[in-house]
Amino acid sequence: MSANKGGDCLKVEKISTRKISEIVAEKIEDMIDEGRFTAGEKLPSVRELCELYGVGRSAVRDAITALQGKGLVQVKQGEGTYILGFDSSKLFTANHLLPGIKDIKELFQARKMVEAGLAEMAAKHRTDDDLKNMASLLKRDDGWESDYLFHHSIATAAGNTIMVHFIEFISSTLKKSMVNFHDLIQSDQEIVHIINQQHLMIYEAIKNKQSNSAYQSMIEHLNLVEKLLQKQILQQN
Repeated sequence: MSANKGGDCLKVEKISTRKISEIVAEKIEDMIDEGRFTAGEKLPSVRELCELYGVGRSAVRDAITALQGKGLVQVKQGEGTYILGFDSSKLFTANHLLPGIKDIKELFQARKMVEAGLAEMAAKHRTDDDLKNMASLLKRDDGWESDYLFHHSIATAAGNTIMVHFIEFISSTLKKSMVNFHDLIQSDQEIVHIINQQHLMIYEAIKNKQSNSAYQSMIEHLNLVEKLLQKQILQQN
């Protein structure tokens, strides 16, 4: 019986430690997202993090290992752990760091090349169900989520599964910036109206199978969002 009890205790301890390290990793990641830890900055020492979160060294070390695996931090032997900046080579991984002006420009170049083509394809291949889905999303007003779903619905209507996943990857990278962007523009109803009208123009072009118009309307829309997003980043810096 004692051996079984010992085994049970050991198993419970392992599960508990893993869960604690995940919580610590999430807390540090939240602080990075909030800007409390910035690129190039050194994280507090393992001892300080232990005291900060009231956990053991193994939990903190496991948390740092997890963050390193996500590309959020770099461990320099003998020096400590440092916050990494946005890295476009990590685009298709779970990198949630905020992109800068140059990164936004390159991401929107990719969006324009891909999404304008998808809008053009959607105008040729959309179904009645696709149109119903897009129309319902145009009526929603819940910031980033409805915006993302509208663009996602266009990719779906184009009928290219690989491009749907590509849109999901880019949207995941831009999510933090776009959530902040939508929160900001809610106070400017003129901008909100313009963006909604642009979405409507894209929808109407797809509905009427006007592929060239769908392409140009998407380019015009993404040009505006890119310009506004860059302006927002400059104001925050």
